[in-house]
Amino acid sequence: MNSKQPLFHITKRADISKKKAITIRLIAILAALIFCGIVTVALTGDNPLSIYASIFKGAFGTARKTWVTFQNMSILLLIALALTPAFKMRFWNIGGEGQVLIGGLAAAASMIYLQDKMSNGFVILVMIFASIFAGALWGLIPAFCKAKWNTNETLSTLMMNYIATQLVAFFTVVWENPKGSGKIGIINQNTHIGWLPDVFNEYLLVILIAVIVTLRMYIYLKFTKQGFELTVVGESEQTAKYVGIDVGKVIMRTMIMSGGICGIVGLLLVGSINHTITTTIAGGQGFTAVMVSWLAKFNPLSMVLTSLLIIFLNRGAGEISTRFGLNQSFSDIITGIILFFLIGCEFFINYKIVLTHKNRESGKEEQA
Repeated sequence: MNSKQPLFHITKRADISKKKAITIRLIAILAALIFCGIVTVALTGDNPLSIYASIFKGAFGTARKTWVTFQNMSILLLIALALTPAFKMRFWNIGGEGQVLIGGLAAAASMIYLQDKMSNGFVILVMIFASIFAGALWGLIPAFCKAKWNTNETLSTLMMNYIATQLVAFFTVVWENPKGSGKIGIINQNTHIGWLPDVFNEYLLVILIAVIVTLRMYIYLKFTKQGFELTVVGESEQTAKYVGIDVGKVIMRTMIMSGGICGIVGLLLVGSINHTITTTIAGGQGFTAVMVSWLAKFNPLSMVLTSLLIIFLNRGAGEISTRFGLNQSFSDIITGIILFFLIGCEFFINYKIVLTHKNRESGKEEQA
């Protein structure tokens, strides 16, 4: 009696070469662009090549656009770097958005309350300390709950985002200028107290900090004892405890570092880029950074390319809307399609589809 065979089955890849993984990703990008071209022609009638040219011009069309693209990339990269150590130890920190906001709030408070009491240099020093401390504290609270009571870190870090957002909303009302506007406006616009200094231009400081943090994070994760410990905790808490690693201490230490880096991002957003604080100053990048870290396989160097790709798409999508008179929803559709293909290709990197059919003579399986 012949048993019915499935058409195919899915198996996990034991290993895949870097060259093959890159090839799969390039095929995914090409397929995404082709599909976007089809959608563009079907919905708008515009030439898809013009759409793609606009994406490039939106990100790199002028010197200023190029600087802004790399600055935005640096902010996203810094948040992804902050989340990565926690992710490597399987602590799912979804609170990057809140940690950035609370760091920015601490910086704004320092600028507003100390502008008449200290010199600019001392105000900046206080801002740096306050932002790092606030972000680290915001990361420590859910880490302590996890280490002490084994709470769900995904839920607790997510809830901390809402608390941070409401705190910023509250102080926006307290500090609003003029009263009744619902906005703070540019902080210390006339005196520039608390404004971080420019390095060559207004964009380079953020980029340099991102380069430094990227290199230090790569060294920390790959070559230090603490990086090794958090990797062991991520692979197996039982093994970590068996070899004498204090799991609770590693969790709290790592989240203090993650929150502190997010606090630095808040400092840069308030003190260098925007010179104000709003509930939307992080722009949802705390959540986008999760995807950046995951797509890069938690490798700090690979995150540079991943974050650049995402910012390139976001900046280019905005140019599409402006140049072709389309609404923002269409550019979001293009971005979403490309990201969907990029995320989907990870399935084929981690798994393979095995087609099964019975060969009448040899009975062999054919792999796809």
